[in-house]
Amino acid sequence: SSYQAWLHDKPIALTPKEYELLKLLVTNPGRAFSRDELLERIWGYEYYGDTRTVDVHIRHLRAKLAAAPELAAGIETVRGIGYRFVRDL
Repeated sequence: SSYQAWLHDKPIALTPKEYELLKLLVTNPGRAFSRDELLERIWGYEYYGDTRTVDVHIRHLRAKLAAAPELAAGIETVRGIGYRFVRDL
């Protein structure tokens, strides 16, 4: 509820959408989410943008998690589908 994430005892400056995206992925390890499903769940049914919005947010999220490469690499691209979080790398 505080929209705060920490990495190596330091807060990570995430936007609310980045936070929600990260939370959804890490709380559902191994499950692949399509870009459309991520748009529905994170941005809502009313969103009329491009699915590339998800790609941009994932790119920003991986960059912000770069201090922990194993975590950033845990956000895996599922070609032709979307994204998933893999726990064991």
